Amino acid sequence: MKTLTCSALFTLILSPVWANDFEPSMKAYLENSIRSWAADPVLVDAINGQNARTSGYSQEQIDALDSAWRNEVGTASTPTLTPVLENAASDFLRDQVMQSGGRITEVFIMDAQGLNVAASAATSDMWQGDEAKFQQTYPVGPDAAHFGDVELDASTQTYQAQISLTIVDPATGAPIGAMTVAVDAESLM
Repeated sequence: MKTLTCSALFTLILSPVWANDFEPSMKAYLENSIRSWAADPVLVDAINGQNARTSGYSQEQIDALDSAWRNEVGTASTPTLTPVLENAASDFLRDQVMQSGGRITEVFIMDAQGLNVAASAATSDMWQGDEAKFQQTYPVGPDAAHFGDVELDASTQTYQAQISLTIVDPATGAPIGAMTVAVDAESLM
């Protein structure tokens, strides 16, 4: 009798037919565990600060930043990545990953352009503005959330589901950016 390896079984479970079965667990995790820290002042201040710098960026400038980021991932020289990964907001995000006990695999916040502001670890690209995690949150409004399918993530090498939401400035009630929290898929079962 042949046995299925854990990864083979997991691949079968995560086929597209089953991917949306995780959404109720993802919604519950968003409401019960993420919302309580999603509008922390350190995140709001970081996004507002970057919005002040990037609000007038052209698509050409955004593409140049994204290209520089991609070229720096995995190299010794990281002048584009370092400001995003080494700031108080990134420290806060890494703390959330640590406090989750392995449930959160990565987390990052984006400005109003969809550019990374802070991240728990390097993402594969800097500009998220062309992806559903941004397009279905920040531009939609203050209560928007997006629940991605379970996928193998290249940067973390884990099966994860991404929960994305609009970040709102509590002082104004206005959307200022977005956040994506990647959750280990096994913890959603």
